[in-house]
Amino acid sequence: MDRWDEMRTAYMVARLGTLSAAATELGIHRATVVRHIDALEKELGGKLFQRHARGYTPTEAGQDLLRVAQATAEQFEQLAGRTRGRVAEVSGELVLTSVEVVAPLIIPALQAFHASYPQTRIRYDISGRLYRLEYGEAHVAIRAGEMPDQPDNVVRPFFTLRSGLYAHRRYIAQHGRPVSPEDFKKHAYIQDNRTPMAGWGDALFEPDRVVFSSSNERITFQALKAGFGIGFYPILLAKAQPDLVQVVEPDPAWDMPFWLVTHIDLNWTRKVQAIVHHLLASDLPL
Repeated sequence: MDRWDEMRTAYMVARLGTLSAAATELGIHRATVVRHIDALEKELGGKLFQRHARGYTPTEAGQDLLRVAQATAEQFEQLAGRTRGRVAEVSGELVLTSVEVVAPLIIPALQAFHASYPQTRIRYDISGRLYRLEYGEAHVAIRAGEMPDQPDNVVRPFFTLRSGLYAHRRYIAQHGRPVSPEDFKKHAYIQDNRTPMAGWGDALFEPDRVVFSSSNERITFQALKAGFGIGFYPILLAKAQPDLVQVVEPDPAWDMPFWLVTHIDLNWTRKVQAIVHHLLASDLPL
């Protein structure tokens, strides 16, 4: 497929939203933009944009093209920097993704990064899904659990978050605190369905004692506060909740490792190296 000019044109239309804006940015005629889009859609066999009164909105296929083009632009930036014997300027959008529990811990590091590189714009996406770094969906992903093993990713250890078993004081006052394995089997369990947390309570609680379950950490926390039963919660965050009672000494098996993940094609760009440095050098409140 030899459609680099057309792909660049479609990328600008997706970014800017109108044919006129893309034509101005590229320094070409509006009719050329239309011709490039039509040729590319014919080549790919599907529509890249929905046309409407306000301009052009990328379809699902158009979004895929935008992600690929963004990654390609980053790679060309890196190549140009190496060829000219310099690294590229740290500027533009930086996309970071993680699960929600990480956010309060790394915001100070992100602020320090932006203070050092004020020409950057940080987009922080909270999501449980795995962003496809190979398609440029994010520059850096913070992932939990077992060490990621996707090909072409660079993985660095980040930190370990410890969790404990907690219940609200109201629940303890009504049902008591378990002190033996047999006691746990009589208590209500709030199950966090996220991997690997879903299996942490299997050895302690009876399956029919699961009274509440969710894969959303905010929801499981609200269930703890409501006094549904006993559940897992990060020790660091529990310190700020005086009504939560730790019911047993934490087990090292409940430790959750986190990893910094970047794609090999973008890993050595100055922007990615800068944010990775700030995150690894941050004084996390663990």
